[in-house]
Amino acid sequence: MSANLISFITVIIAGAAIAMQAPINSALGATAGSNLFAATASFLIGTVCLLLLFMGSGAFPARETLLSVPWWMWTGGLLGAFYVWAALSNVQSIGVLSLVAAVMLGQLAAALTLDAIGFGNLQTHDISWQRILSVFLVGGGLILSRY
Repeated sequence: MSANLISFITVIIAGAAIAMQAPINSALGATAGSNLFAATASFLIGTVCLLLLFMGSGAFPARETLLSVPWWMWTGGLLGAFYVWAALSNVQSIGVLSLVAAVMLGQLAAALTLDAIGFGNLQTHDISWQRILSVFLVGGGLILSRY
C-alpha cells in the first residue's frame, strides 16, 4: 500500500472522528449542563492522551527552541478550542451533516487562501478555477443539506 493511500485513509478516519466528536461533546454538554465544561473536558482528555504519547516519544524540544517560536505558532490550541466549542454548541440545531458541511466550507475557503500565500512556510499552490469550484460545490452541498 502506498504511503499516500495510507495517509488518505488515516485522514479520512480522522474526518469521521471529527464528525463523531461534535455530537459526543454536545451530549456531554447537555448532560453536564455546560457546553464550556464539555469543551474543557474534551481538551483535558485529549491533552492527557497527547501528553502520554509525547512523554513516551522522548522528543523533547530544547528550551531555547521553545523560546524562539513566533507567537502565532502558539495559536493552534485557541483555534481548536473555538472549533470544539462552536461545533458542540451548534450540532443540535443544525445536525451533524450540515455542521460538517459548514466546517468543510470554512476549511476549504481558508485553505484556498493559505495555499495561495504559502502560509506557515508551506509550498504555494495557485488558485485555479477547479479549486474555486470545489469550494462552491461544498457550499452547494451545505445549502442542499439544509433544504
